[in-house]
Amino acid sequence: MSAITTGGKPAARRSGSRLAWLDALRGFAALCVVFDHSTTLVLRPLHNYLYQWLNFGQYGVFVFFLVSGYIIPASLERKGSIRGFWVSRAFRLYPLYLLAIVVSAVAYEMGYGTLRGGQHHPLAAVASWLLMIPNLLSGPNVPNVTWTLSYEMVFYLLLAALFSVRVHRHSGGYALACATVVLALGGILPMAALDGGHGLLTPRNVDLAVDAVVIIGIAASVSGRRLLPVGGAWLAALTGLLLISVNQNDYPDPWSGFAILGFMFTGTLIYRAEQGQVSRTWAAVIAVAVLALTFAGGVWHGAQHPSWGADSASWRWQWGTSLAGAMATFGIGLALRHRTVPRALAWLGMVSYSVYLLHPLVLDAFRDIPVLHNASTSLNVQIPLALGLLVTSVAVSGVTYYTVEKPMQALGRKVAKRWEGTGPAQPRTTGAGAGTGTPGAAPSPPAGSPVAASPVPEEVAAARSAAIRSAVAGESGGSP
Repeated sequence: MSAITTGGKPAARRSGSRLAWLDALRGFAALCVVFDHSTTLVLRPLHNYLYQWLNFGQYGVFVFFLVSGYIIPASLERKGSIRGFWVSRAFRLYPLYLLAIVVSAVAYEMGYGTLRGGQHHPLAAVASWLLMIPNLLSGPNVPNVTWTLSYEMVFYLLLAALFSVRVHRHSGGYALACATVVLALGGILPMAALDGGHGLLTPRNVDLAVDAVVIIGIAASVSGRRLLPVGGAWLAALTGLLLISVNQNDYPDPWSGFAILGFMFTGTLIYRAEQGQVSRTWAAVIAVAVLALTFAGGVWHGAQHPSWGADSASWRWQWGTSLAGAMATFGIGLALRHRTVPRALAWLGMVSYSVYLLHPLVLDAFRDIPVLHNASTSLNVQIPLALGLLVTSVAVSGVTYYTVEKPMQALGRKVAKRWEGTGPAQPRTTGAGAGTGTPGAAPSPPAGSPVAASPVPEEVAAARSAAIRSAVAGESGGSP
């Protein structure tokens, strides 16, 4: 397989923006999610057989979460500015997200889709969509895959808060803390506790109140004044953490929010190990501990609450194989990061956010066309239908990437660049001395973490720093 090149440069160091191995992981994960959803409509016997052991959608999104954890902190630290970070994230995610909601509404009016009940309570639905956290408020997930964006957003809020007080590098401790919550408290965490009340605690009021608090917090965090940035960042982050703890929607499980955060911080820890900020052995030990705690917590609490549908052997297999499979997949990608990447897979990773958000709309349309949905179950019919759904989803995604995503990302980089390094007394990533302010200096490890056996050689640190800059320059996020 040939290397993906731009102007003669290999994929992993090409001038475009990102590391090819991360694109490969994202492209592969996107295919897993499309397979998960499409096989509920076509090739259903294959779906039923395979899902005795592995939930492909759950596995795919955990790969995405690990990638997010690995690269998003690098983006924030490279910018050295919470303001620049939020601007780039907004331009990276919101344009396509808003387009997906608008297309969903138009398709619903035309009879080729669903708003999943959002049409009955439009104000509450819009309020839950405003900050991309519908799964933590009362709103329906439109399209249905947007539930994962809720957890991405809370991770961003937490990163900004930790960065504001310069404790963002203790990734291993945060990963272990989240995994411990899964095991210790996962079975007693309530679902939709804030949205289930009356009077002031109606879903609409809760959604509007959360929007106001988080927007005020983010606005304060980018204000540039002395105390407001820290207070605002933590106000928004603690609000998000409260929602994950007590106000998840009816999907996924009560312990899933902290399991997701545990995996994302594990991704960050792996990044720090690659940068020489912590020992690779220490990072490996933490990763195994997080895997063990989240697996044990899910199986234990699920078995005690059959009403969650977690009492079957197949569910336990799915939970375990999804977590372990995602960790193993990310590890394989990391180990092979210097190898060439198939051109098609790297391109698919580049457009994976569009694939992820828009393929449910293609499937909704398919579901509402009787001649297709009620087609013969013969493999001679089902296989072409499955391929047709995949090709249509990818083709539509390619169009939206080049017409919406790419132009808006370019605009976001221009706007964010104005604020790079201008945040209020915030640490800045500079070569190997990330967060130390000393170019080329050996990085200081997080407190309480074993350090690498020896300082990172200057030339190695420079290469690592260049690779990460290449990955984040184009706002390559772990977001699908």
